[in-house]
Amino acid sequence: MNTLILTAYWLAIGALAVYGLNCYVLSLQFMRLRRRRTLELESTQDASTAESNELPFVTVQLPVYNERLVIDRLIESTCAIRYPPDRFEIQVLDDSNDETTAHIAKLVTRFRSQGVDIAHLHRPQRTGYKAGALAEGLAISRGEWIAIFDSDFVPGPDFLERTAPFFNKPDIGVVQCRWEHLDRDYNALTKLQGLAIDGHFGVEQAARSWSRWFLNFNGTAGIWRRQAIDEAGGWEGDTLTEDLDLSYRAQLKGWRIEFLLTTGVPAEIPADMASFKSQQRRWAKGSIQTARKLLGRVLRADLRWTVKIQAVMHLTHYLIHPLMLIVALLSVPVHFPTASTAGMGSLMAACLLIGTCGPTTLYVISQKALGRRSRRTLRSLPTLMLVGTGIALSNSVAVAQALWGKPSEFVRTPKRRVVGQQRAVHGAYSLPPDRLPFAEIGLACWTAAGCVLHLNGGYRLFSPFLLLYAAGFATVAIYSIRESRERSLASSESEVLSRLPDTPGQPKISNETQTPVA
Repeated sequence: MNTLILTAYWLAIGALAVYGLNCYVLSLQFMRLRRRRTLELESTQDASTAESNELPFVTVQLPVYNERLVIDRLIESTCAIRYPPDRFEIQVLDDSNDETTAHIAKLVTRFRSQGVDIAHLHRPQRTGYKAGALAEGLAISRGEWIAIFDSDFVPGPDFLERTAPFFNKPDIGVVQCRWEHLDRDYNALTKLQGLAIDGHFGVEQAARSWSRWFLNFNGTAGIWRRQAIDEAGGWEGDTLTEDLDLSYRAQLKGWRIEFLLTTGVPAEIPADMASFKSQQRRWAKGSIQTARKLLGRVLRADLRWTVKIQAVMHLTHYLIHPLMLIVALLSVPVHFPTASTAGMGSLMAACLLIGTCGPTTLYVISQKALGRRSRRTLRSLPTLMLVGTGIALSNSVAVAQALWGKPSEFVRTPKRRVVGQQRAVHGAYSLPPDRLPFAEIGLACWTAAGCVLHLNGGYRLFSPFLLLYAAGFATVAIYSIRESRERSLASSESEVLSRLPDTPGQPKISNETQTPVA
């Protein structure tokens, strides 16, 4: 057996085991600190706030780009936030190049006539993307506190009432709320994403915050102290995760992030595979870009060793996907046909088991902590494992681009105003077809062949993991191809209908189509 191939295989499987073990660390920290810290959060939120004339001025920033379907909901919910009107302003940071801009102008005019201090700031060029929009708005803002909401979020009227008390602690630079889900029950994909996001917010963010480890502002549903942004150097657009970048720079300056497990802000989850994979690619590439930019500074800083270790695990988390891809690609050349290699194979299988079960444990704990139904969680876990494995190729491409320093456009996730199981509207905001499904099918066949080789060689402990890889790649590929076909057929039908002559009394045909509920 080639030593180089075997070494690469060992390194990949060992690294996956390390990331899996860290999920257990985060879960244990969460369970150990949960009761005490939850009581502290509730106690702080119940504390009386200052008099109105002592409250800091708040700027709410709404960065948007072509969000015609959800902009009404965003602006209406933001204008309903309870706070003294003379100490509260809203900036709609509009980078749109479609009808969204005209619609925002009408909404802003309406709410200004009702006494709301709201401004429409339109940029004809998306310089710096979201980071650039936030920076330009910040330069002319008046707020001591800066709240930020993405276009698909719906803040409650008590948002500032629940977050403001935490700024009584002078070292708090950010207060981040937990994400809730408007369309969790729309289809199988949104259900499993809800489960994965709950794991991040229900356990990981809480454990990091409560342990005084580095964590990140999630780009929305949170509020910054203006001083923390300025001292950290402001928003920078050299990564695709400007929120993660600024969070780490602020924490290196001594600021802390308070995570509010007990306060949720609802938002949409991507309802189709193309949007989901696009969002995951942006997060993967941006995280590795931030790691390249800041990891050296973190390791050189005067911080506890546990903080440094967890920062490494956090910033490099998306390396698990190229590691999984290595395991998949080497599954055929590395197999165990003789009894002499059975011990080595057993150890590898144990490492893969740790890497697989670590995240699963974290998801289950998060569902119990958030009061979700455990049976529903268990039913969704297999699908989550398949999709989490199946996107390894897509995310590996993004990670490779980040490591090589290849720049790319900030591709926003389309929003379609999905609520519950209401049908989602497709149209101009749909993403182009995915180019990877056939490569994913090839990987499914390859890992299936590896599974057969291991079974024929008499080694069965390793086979279930290769079967998981094969099923995962096939699931994601088939899902993507089916979506692309449905979208193509719908587009062709709309084009034909749009060319038909109008007849008296016949209703006008819309060019927008609807996707069926899965």
